[in-house]
Amino acid sequence: MKINILTSALLALLTLVSCKSEPTLQKYFVTNTENKDFIAIDVSPSILNLEKTTLTEEQTKALNSFDKMNILAFKANATNGAKFEEERAKVKAILKDPKYQELIKFGSGKEGGAISFVGTDENIEEFVVFANRKETGFAVVRVLGKDMNPNNIIMLMGILQKSKVNMDQLKPLQQLLK
Repeated sequence: MKINILTSALLALLTLVSCKSEPTLQKYFVTNTENKDFIAIDVSPSILNLEKTTLTEEQTKALNSFDKMNILAFKANATNGAKFEEERAKVKAILKDPKYQELIKFGSGKEGGAISFVGTDENIEEFVVFANRKETGFAVVRVLGKDMNPNNIIMLMGILQKSKVNMDQLKPLQQLLK
C-alpha cells in the first residue's frame, strides 16, 4: 500500500515538474485563434495546386518536407494601439527563447520583422516569420515540417512561383491587407 502511494506521489510530482509553463508560439497561437483581434489561418500543401508530375526529384523532396503553415495576424486600428503593443511584446518575448535561432532581421524595432528557425541547419522543424507595422498590425507565420533545410525552403519559394495557389484558403488575410 505504501509503495502504491509513494509511486502515485512520485508520478504526480514528475508530471508537475515536466509541465512547462513558459509561453511558446504554439500556446500563443492556440490562445489567440478565437480572439476577435486576430485572424488565424492554417494552410496545407494542397493550396499550391501543383501538377506533381512536373516536379523534379529535389522539388518533390522539398514539398514533402513541408507539413503545414500556421498564420496568426493581429489587425491594428485606431482603437487598439495599446493591445497591439502588448501582443507584439508577447511575440517578441517568445521569439527571444534560445530555441528560436534568428536567421535574418529586417527593418527597425517599430516596423520590420525577423525570420527564425527551430532545429539544426540540416533538420529544421519550424521556420518562423514575424513581421510588424504599427499602422497595420503584425503577423506570425509558422512553417512546420520534417527534415527541412534552407535548400528546401529556397526550393519551395521557386515552387510557389510556379503554383496555382488556391486563394480560398487565404481569404481571411484579405481583410488584414485592406
